[in-house]
Amino acid sequence: MSAGAYDPADACQPTLTDGRSSIIVDAVEEVQDLAVQIASDDPDTGLRAVAALRRLLERTERINVEKARRKGYSWQMIADELGVSKQAVHKKYAGKGRRW
Repeated sequence: MSAGAYDPADACQPTLTDGRSSIIVDAVEEVQDLAVQIASDDPDTGLRAVAALRRLLERTERINVEKARRKGYSWQMIADELGVSKQAVHKKYAGKGRRW
């Protein structure tokens, strides 16, 4: 390509979202898909969707607890936001090889 010629690759944004934002977008899409499945008349489909939502909830909770700890939130602050005891959230997330 000659100097000064238009290259479409130069016009592209290298990344649209960071990894965390991508996880959120993926989770929203997954919830939308699961909402359709939960409404199914087939109990097997509905129950599988409930189990998948449970896994998604656990994953998104972990991500947000990690984010909060990195930003300096105390275990009590996190527990208050989640509506659980400090002991419950600490037991679930502390000491798993993470350093916050």
